[in-house]
Amino acid sequence: MTILIQGARPYGEDAVDVLVKDGVIAAIGEDLSSTAETVDATGLVLLPGLVDLHTHLREPGREDTETVLTGSRAAALGGYTAVHAMANTDPVADTAGVVEQVWRLGSDAGLVDVVPVGAVTVGLGGERLAELGAMADSAARVRVFSDDGKCVADPALMRRALEYTKALDGVVAQHAEEPRLTVGAQMHEGERSARLGLTGWPAVAEEAIIARDVLLAEHVGARLHVCHVSTAGSVELIRWAKSRGVQVTAEVTPHHLLLTDAQAEGYDATFKVNPPLRTAEDVAALRAGLADGTIDAVATDHAPHAAEDKECEWSAARPGMLGLEQALSVVVDTMVDTGLLTWREVADRMSVRPAVIGRLAGHGRPLEVGEPANLVLVDPGARSVVDPAALASKSRNSPYAGRELPARVVHVLLRGEPTVRDGEVQK
Repeated sequence: MTILIQGARPYGEDAVDVLVKDGVIAAIGEDLSSTAETVDATGLVLLPGLVDLHTHLREPGREDTETVLTGSRAAALGGYTAVHAMANTDPVADTAGVVEQVWRLGSDAGLVDVVPVGAVTVGLGGERLAELGAMADSAARVRVFSDDGKCVADPALMRRALEYTKALDGVVAQHAEEPRLTVGAQMHEGERSARLGLTGWPAVAEEAIIARDVLLAEHVGARLHVCHVSTAGSVELIRWAKSRGVQVTAEVTPHHLLLTDAQAEGYDATFKVNPPLRTAEDVAALRAGLADGTIDAVATDHAPHAAEDKECEWSAARPGMLGLEQALSVVVDTMVDTGLLTWREVADRMSVRPAVIGRLAGHGRPLEVGEPANLVLVDPGARSVVDPAALASKSRNSPYAGRELPARVVHVLLRGEPTVRDGEVQK
């Protein structure tokens, strides 16, 4: 398929035409001509397709809340061309058979590259290592391993996981939460949790695991990735570890860049999430850490839930929020419109670095001739109010409901084939 994209602004810079042919960028220049299909991209920002390191697609097991297909639609509409599907499904993705099932479902959907994440431990039980080598050698070629939703709390087991993944050129993505410090936790521990009568989730529960694990990663010489960093102290620990040469990377979610624990005031369980929303000071530190590169990536932690699991009292609700469709808009709102990131840096944090961390060939590549045409075109001037009923996800637990956000994904190409045209998914 051949497509001529006219007047696009790569990384928000000067407008050019881009010719896409046979799945790659064939030419870039001014006033290109072609008999191919044309896309009027006047005023649109061109970026490499986004890559999410942290997506819960729920299939197999909870197809009532999301499927690989519906999650892929949400991802494509959000500007993604690849997503990492977390392992806490039912059955858990702890064998080659399950990760291959998820991978094939993603391939059949054909909207984004669905890259399975393998569990670190059998059944997420934290007692025995899962079949890491078999998952790595499977058709799914797993390179990211995580018990996300649970912490690999045993330090000896974490050390062994780091040793095994090092041999596989993989990475352990740790859900940093010391479980003995979060028993019964409902929200961020602080003045507000005390006043609201909700058990607190202390920042140190996250920070203690990060401190331990960066030292283990340094000792082993392995790669460590920290999921959903949420505290100012965590940012400082990661900055310190990087200064020592530790192979550590980290992600932050859109909701932790925008929202604070003040959202708990109304006891609306939509805002219950793990790790919890933190203070305004934490939000400022997270934004600064993303801006200076201490935090490598924005990852959605897209976590669909059924209505009955959210429309209930706070203590009974399940933690988690939708994120795929509004992630880029939140980053524009919090980081671009505030002057903290350029569009080129957005591409770095939402495409280039996530692809490197996940070892994804063909994604996060420069906008240059000969590179794969995994592309997203964004209208930076658009603004819209988030309506959960209009989302592609099967679930409706969006923390952005009723909020006006900037930027709109207009077109997405996956290896030169349109998956989104004029804001509409193509399958």
